[in-house]
Amino acid sequence: MAGGWARDGAVQEQIEDSVSDAVSAARSRLPSGASARHCDECGEAIPAKRREALPGVRTCVECQTGRDGAVRHSDINRRGSKDSQLR
Repeated sequence: MAGGWARDGAVQEQIEDSVSDAVSAARSRLPSGASARHCDECGEAIPAKRREALPGVRTCVECQTGRDGAVRHSDINRRGSKDSQLR
């Protein structure tokens, strides 16, 4: 049951769109191509096990951890605030 002027199922569609956007963003960050033998950022050797597990990897674990911490997630508020709906 949707509230206000939203049709039934609108909330579920918003949830599905948010999940779909997150999955697309995560897939776009996956490595592809040939793996590097040395990290593109720090120059340390990338272990063979990491290169086998993640084809196309370009960074060592430490540098990738730093990159992952810097990932910014979508700031889109699909629901909107009550204040914006009242304006």
